[in-house]
Amino acid sequence: MSDGLDDVVAAHTVLSEVDGAAGRLVIRGHSLAELAGRTSFEEMVALMFDGLLPGLPQGRELSMALGHARADLFGIVERTALADGLGPVEAVRAWTAQIADGEGPDTALKLLAAPAVFTAAAVRKQRGLAPIAPDPALSQAADTLHMLHGEAPTPAQAAALDTYLVTVADHGLNASTFAARVVASTRAGLVSAVLAGISALKGPLHGGAPGPVIEMLDAIGEPANARAWLEDALDRGERLMGFGHRIYRVRDPRADALKQAIARLGADAGRLRLAEAVEQAALAILRERKPGRSLETNVEFYTALLLEALGFPPEAFTCVFALGRTTGWLAHAREQIETGRLIRPQSVYVGPQPRQAA
Repeated sequence: MSDGLDDVVAAHTVLSEVDGAAGRLVIRGHSLAELAGRTSFEEMVALMFDGLLPGLPQGRELSMALGHARADLFGIVERTALADGLGPVEAVRAWTAQIADGEGPDTALKLLAAPAVFTAAAVRKQRGLAPIAPDPALSQAADTLHMLHGEAPTPAQAAALDTYLVTVADHGLNASTFAARVVASTRAGLVSAVLAGISALKGPLHGGAPGPVIEMLDAIGEPANARAWLEDALDRGERLMGFGHRIYRVRDPRADALKQAIARLGADAGRLRLAEAVEQAALAILRERKPGRSLETNVEFYTALLLEALGFPPEAFTCVFALGRTTGWLAHAREQIETGRLIRPQSVYVGPQPRQAA
């Protein structure tokens, strides 16, 4: 038996392969390097759903359908007070639960559009600002930033968010994707599967982790402080956020894709100089202190820098992660519905046995 189901094969999939030893991520026959920075969110959706969701619009029609779905979903924000007093993740989950469940393309389109509308609205409500209606003519990435800030983003900003959404779209049978597949296997519907994914993603051991990277960078402050701060943190028994991964034994390829996206925003975007100094110091210290372990930079580190540079607050980072990963959740859910059966693993009972009567 493997605790945590490590190395247990629970599905056969055409969607993605994670090679932790080689630091390689393959999505539907393409390496991440082929996709990140070259593919839009809409193109990634089309790639992921190829052959899995008959009736899904293609090409320009897909972008238009997503725009109309965002406009329709804004009505949920306008007519309900569900999210009042909730944090962004809980607000997104509560609003998403108002979508009627189903297994077809109309439901999938609404779920793909939902995190864009609901994340921006939740952040603005938290800031005491009125939510901004979607612009169906914009791309998903551009409209997300428009709804967040109240103005159209630059092409570079929209491209940076596209890069992030593509980079995190799918990543094997991670915890949230497995949760979505389990729920899909019961035929509960795509909304239920996505809600399971969101609920798993919010955990600090999964998608809830990028926010603390910002706290670490805030505490370090200047590149010159990096090594001393990091060593003190390790002396206190703390984990260095943004380093190490359950699967990767070398550098997470997604970290490089996101670092390049930040660089393309401009020399002054984000806190790239500080981040690079922290990364170099952390990797050196980890090699010195933990020579038998491979603890490399993971996706969380540059996720935090990129999303901060685009104006998302740390408490909404998990919501933006969900905006990208919903593509993977839905594709896996559809694959499970089409090719799988009810997921029902066994457990090994290790408790006491009933006492036998004399």
